[in-house]
Amino acid sequence: MRNVDFAFLDYFIFIAYGIVIVGIGLWVSRTKKGHQRNAEDYFLAGKSLPWWTIGASLIAANISAEQFIGMSGSGFAIGLAIASYEWMAAATLIIVGKFFLPIFIEKKLYTIPEFLEKRYSTNLKSILAVFWIALFVFVNLTSVLFLGAKALDTILGNADGSMIFYAIIGLALFAVAYSLWGGLSAVAWTDVIQVALLIMGGLITTFIALDHLDPDGGVISGFKLLYNTIPEKFSMILDKGEIITPNGKDAYWDLPGLAVIVGGMWIANLYYWGFNQYIIQRTLAAKSLKESQKGIAFAAFIKLIIPLIVVIPGLVAYTLNTGPDGIMSLDTVDSTFINGAGGIDNDRAFPWLISQFIPTGLKGLVLAALAAAIVSSLASMLNSTATIFTMDIYKPFMNKNATDRQTVAVGRITAVVALFIAVLVAPLLGSIPQAFQFIQEYTGIVSPGILAIFILGLFWKKSTNSGAIWGAVLSIPVALFFKTGMKGWFDNTAIEWLFPKLAWMDQMGLTFVVVSLIIIIISYLENKGKNDKKGIPLSKGMFATSPSFNISAFVVCIILAALYAVFW
Repeated sequence: MRNVDFAFLDYFIFIAYGIVIVGIGLWVSRTKKGHQRNAEDYFLAGKSLPWWTIGASLIAANISAEQFIGMSGSGFAIGLAIASYEWMAAATLIIVGKFFLPIFIEKKLYTIPEFLEKRYSTNLKSILAVFWIALFVFVNLTSVLFLGAKALDTILGNADGSMIFYAIIGLALFAVAYSLWGGLSAVAWTDVIQVALLIMGGLITTFIALDHLDPDGGVISGFKLLYNTIPEKFSMILDKGEIITPNGKDAYWDLPGLAVIVGGMWIANLYYWGFNQYIIQRTLAAKSLKESQKGIAFAAFIKLIIPLIVVIPGLVAYTLNTGPDGIMSLDTVDSTFINGAGGIDNDRAFPWLISQFIPTGLKGLVLAALAAAIVSSLASMLNSTATIFTMDIYKPFMNKNATDRQTVAVGRITAVVALFIAVLVAPLLGSIPQAFQFIQEYTGIVSPGILAIFILGLFWKKSTNSGAIWGAVLSIPVALFFKTGMKGWFDNTAIEWLFPKLAWMDQMGLTFVVVSLIIIIISYLENKGKNDKKGIPLSKGMFATSPSFNISAFVVCIILAALYAVFW
């Protein structure tokens, strides 16, 4: 493997980036003399965020190693179809802004579990609060740390894993350096710089990679060459057998045809963007509902361009590693991609491009962009973990009379403990062929049930606490029931018909339907068809949105329709 050496300028740019981010985070975190930072300041930025900060912070919290490393790896393995996660997210954000935020902000929430207490019960809130903390620590924080460290190992080291643990430590310390003291204010305001940097660095990588495909013709010519060389990789709606990944897997089972626009993709996106604490928290910190909705619309527009910086590089890397016949094999692929088992590690695509083609002087900037994506997400996850533990577990169960000083202190301690555990667990993740798909698939076991509880709680006044608890309890067995069929454990047995082979996205859709029916039936029997006393009264006026939001939503939908029409 040929690594492009870091020059003094690269180190200077990267170190300057770190100093600026930490400096701004600490500056935003300062308090006036004699003023004690209270819980609202720390966990919700004093409810003072403007729309452009909210939009930028949403993207910075979302775009991380999962996208730069994992989604580029899926672009390498599957193609442009993986961009559905980003483009459908734009439509999802519009729905969240119009139908979910008015209710959340009207109820003055600190956390998503708090909604469950107001709508259902303290018991359900507590159950899911513990679940979310475990999910953030053992899945989200660990995966971001590991994938980020894996990228740094490829770019700065020899891609042999020798730097991974040290990179994990470095990323963890960087994230905690500016976020621990200032809370959400420090996270959100530094995110404005982080998102600008990650988009700029991502575009630089994409343009240089495309230009390398056709040095004489430039970026546009390089894109045309890319499309003409691997046209099958530009299919958005996959059929069975249409795309076979480098490791021999049928990509249909990751992205099953129309399910990405009318099926299970909605389950993943609505859960993530509507009911994920570390995403939705910055919208709860807005100056007003209208400001929050404008921030959501701004994020939706940014989402439309994200595939250009996280998917296209994977496609370029794939093309550059094929033989004269356009087919990739162990003989044609760069040795960087060969894992310890002798297979192809798709997630090396983005780091490989940086190490191979980004010139001295720009390499520090691109690495800073990658670091920005990683540490901004880590900081968001840490702040949200601290918020849920402090407001949903510590304050109601351990110290009901906790002062602002105590709650903020507990929040900081929680963040440190969560990060320490994640640092210990992250190296154990090992080699995952397509990390982005792996994370989505296993999060998909729990997301349908939680989504059903929230959707029915928001929009069906008859749903009861008993129905929601039974839905939560049974959602995992239901999800695992559908998942076992895909494993083929019961093939050629008498009960094979009970376990049809389903793509995991279809499993999510069916799990959502079954859990929703469970909640509906139990709720209807319990209250004999009457509205629940905690049902949310809805009115047309509640979902009225400004002309600017409506125009933005219309434009986003038109662009999405055009994109899918072109790349169907």
